[in-house]
Amino acid sequence: MVATYVDVTIRNPADRQRSWTGKFLVDTGAFDSLVPRVRLEEIGLEPRGSRDYVLADGNPVAMDITIAEIEFEGEIVGGTIVYGEEGAEPLLGVTALESGGFEVDNEELKRLPAVLLKAAHGFVQGDI
Repeated sequence: MVATYVDVTIRNPADRQRSWTGKFLVDTGAFDSLVPRVRLEEIGLEPRGSRDYVLADGNPVAMDITIAEIEFEGEIVGGTIVYGEEGAEPLLGVTALESGGFEVDNEELKRLPAVLLKAAHGFVQGDI
């Protein structure tokens, strides 16, 4: 299996001049994205809470989270960022991928023709 990497910029939404760019492993098994804590602190982000996660080895762990702008492949999305340990490999999770309109196909990012949006009950195309 070949790993897929993409350049990603994490930006502080309260001060868009403060950002960090790195190579992220595209991880379709992770909901949220992960960045080493030191990188998030460098751009002025602070934890906004904690969330329970299950690691790849099956162990549960509570981790700090924050909200940031995530920019990759010309798209900007807002997303939850998990505070990783020092030296942790940055991960781009599936919620950021889907929000940006991407999927992974044959180990490569593939832009979808449109971002998926399910119709609300009772909504009929043309109602807008």
